Amino acid sequence: MDRKGVILDIQKFSIHDGPGIRTTVFLKGCPLNCLWCHNPESKKFQPQLSYDANKCIMCGKCETVCPANVHKFENNKHCTDYSKCILCGKCVEACLVNALSIYGKSMSVNEIISEVKKDKKFFDNTGGGITISGGEPLSQQEFTAALAKEAKEQGIHVTVETSGFASKESVERVAEYTDLFLFDYKVSEDELSEKLIGIKDLNKILENLDLICSKKKDIIIRCPFIPKHNITEKHFRKIAELEKKYPDLLGIEILPYHNFGKNKADSIGDEYEVEVKMPEDSEVDSWLVKFRELGCKKVYRNK
Repeated sequence: MDRKGVILDIQKFSIHDGPGIRTTVFLKGCPLNCLWCHNPESKKFQPQLSYDANKCIMCGKCETVCPANVHKFENNKHCTDYSKCILCGKCVEACLVNALSIYGKSMSVNEIISEVKKDKKFFDNTGGGITISGGEPLSQQEFTAALAKEAKEQGIHVTVETSGFASKESVERVAEYTDLFLFDYKVSEDELSEKLIGIKDLNKILENLDLICSKKKDIIIRCPFIPKHNITEKHFRKIAELEKKYPDLLGIEILPYHNFGKNKADSIGDEYEVEVKMPEDSEVDSWLVKFRELGCKKVYRNK
C-alpha cells in the first residue's frame, strides 16, 4: 500500500538539517505547543488557510468567491475568520498576488520519494539524504516509517528530527529505518515545561532519548535557547549531564532564538507569545563558554 501523510512542505538543498545536502520533508501535526515555535503552521494535523497581509492589494476577489464568508473587507481592512474556512481553495485560486495559500496537503510515500530521488546525486556527493521533520514526524508514525523505509531501500541516508514526545511504539517503528536522529531538547524543568512547551512533565521525552541511545543510533541533540524563558542554570547543567550520560552523541547543537515564526503565526490567525530580542553573537558565545566551564566538549552553535 502506498501510504499517505499530511505534508507541510518539501525543502530542497537544505544544509542545516543533518549532514551534507539534504531534502527536508516537513510533516503537519505536533502534540507540543512551544511558545517560540518557528513553524506554527505545522502544529495542526489538518491543512489550514494562510493569509499574508503584506501581499494583499485589497481587491476583494476572495470575498466574492468564498462560499463560507471567511473574508470580509471593513474599514479598509481585510478581516479573515479562519474558523469558517472549509478549505475549498476558491479564494486561493482567485487571489491575484498569492496572498492566500493553504498549508498542508496529502502526499503518498511514492510521490515524495520520486521528488527526493531527483537530488540523489547531491546526496551521494555530499553525504546528504532525506530529513523528515515537522511538526512532529513521530505523530504520523506509520507514514514516517514507510517513508524512511522506502528511502533506505533507495540507498538514501535518513535523518528524523523529533521532540521525543511520542509513544515508545512510534520510536521503535521509525528507528528501524533511521540513520540519524536530531533530538530537540527544549526545557529541563518540569515546572516550566507546561508553560513553555505545553506538557506537564518530561519523562516521556527523556525515556525516548534513552531508548534511541540504546539502539546505537547516531544522535545530535538540538537545544533552542530562548532568552527570558529557558536559559537557566539548571538547563545548562542538565544539558552538560546529557553529554556525560551519552558519550556516543555526535554533538549538541545550540539553536539561538529567532523570530521567524511570528509572521507565519500571524498568517494563520495564531498568537505569537514570545516578545524577546534575538540574542547577539556575544551572548551566544557566553553560553558556549558556560558549557566549556561545565566540561562539555561536544556543544557547538548551529550556524
